[in-house]
Amino acid sequence: MYFGETCLLGRGSQEAIVKGGCGNTGPGSSFRKFSTSGKRRNVAMSAWVIDTYGKNDILRFTKDAAFPMINYPNEVIVKVHAASVNPIDINMRWGYGSATLNVKRDPLRIKEADSEFPLILGRDVSGVVMECGLNVSYFKPGDEVWAAIPPWKQGSLAEFVLLSGNEVSQKPKTLSHTQAAAIPYVAATTWSALVNSGGLNKDNCTGKRVLIIGASGGVGTFAIQLLKAWGANVTGTCSQNAETLVRGLGADHVVDYTAGPVDSQLRALERFDVILDNVGGDTEKWALSLLKPWSGAKYVTLVTPFLLNTDRLGVPNGMLQNGITIGKKALKNLCKGVHYRWGFFAPSGPVLDEVSELVDAGKIRPVIEQQFTFSQVPDALEKVEWGHARGKTVVTIAGVHQ
Repeated sequence: MYFGETCLLGRGSQEAIVKGGCGNTGPGSSFRKFSTSGKRRNVAMSAWVIDTYGKNDILRFTKDAAFPMINYPNEVIVKVHAASVNPIDINMRWGYGSATLNVKRDPLRIKEADSEFPLILGRDVSGVVMECGLNVSYFKPGDEVWAAIPPWKQGSLAEFVLLSGNEVSQKPKTLSHTQAAAIPYVAATTWSALVNSGGLNKDNCTGKRVLIIGASGGVGTFAIQLLKAWGANVTGTCSQNAETLVRGLGADHVVDYTAGPVDSQLRALERFDVILDNVGGDTEKWALSLLKPWSGAKYVTLVTPFLLNTDRLGVPNGMLQNGITIGKKALKNLCKGVHYRWGFFAPSGPVLDEVSELVDAGKIRPVIEQQFTFSQVPDALEKVEWGHARGKTVVTIAGVHQ
């Protein structure tokens, strides 16, 4: 999870642009300039919302959802053409992370309890810019864009969504909106895990041995392609019926976890430089022993107790518990010559800029398992909740009426 906004290289944050603190913002600069729109509307939009946390039957379609308004100089309104459903949407529907996310939504605790409702789910969006803050120079109305939406913001299972300019990127030219909506969330998550936590990048990845545990889901299918584009040697674990998909994306080795103990099969292979764990559970009990010791090798898991701790203990105590947990695990494994890390979803427009180039170069393609219409959003969430993912579940929105 991502819990802050920074001045990102190539894209100025609101404060830095206003104060001139991020460098050159003149003609020809790649920094984005924003200012506030003073427009206000009293109109509504169609959306799928939840009014409480719980099962899938709490989803409610409305034509009276609040239309987003630009309140800050670093915001844009995007007309949603397509979205997708991710496991995080299922977790958020159940209330996962609400303690921490509500602090982010209302840090001064000005609003009443349960003020996050009605809540719109959906972390992926591909669409068209409808309106920008005054003097926004990087985008203009009509631009085709895509983005991964932070979990404390209203989501994309609606006609329109409000985003920071630093979260938005020009959509790949070679993809339709439906195809593009399958990528941003998994791209941002994978990039954060492999680059920020795992220390990999396009300049140091050649020849590195990387294991992806859970390779057939959204993150796994994207990670395979990104790593192969960077020259890594990739091993993925999946079930037998997903082996063709995983090999087709470029995996050098595929281990079928239904063919016997997966750890025994992996021990027969050469040790790894980086392990990306999308499964969690007992995996870390055996996975860290598959790393090359005393070589800077890293185990990165995306299944962490971070938000569970803050939900259970409250934000202050939960954050303290998180620090203790990650500290103990990191120290324990460092003594064995390997690094233990947590990975988090970190929305970033600059990351999507780079991903867009790889997509248009033909090195990354969307992997879509099933497509739904806007009227079928409950079915899409149910599919993600109960199905074994073979890529992404996408929802088309623009042009579909209830």
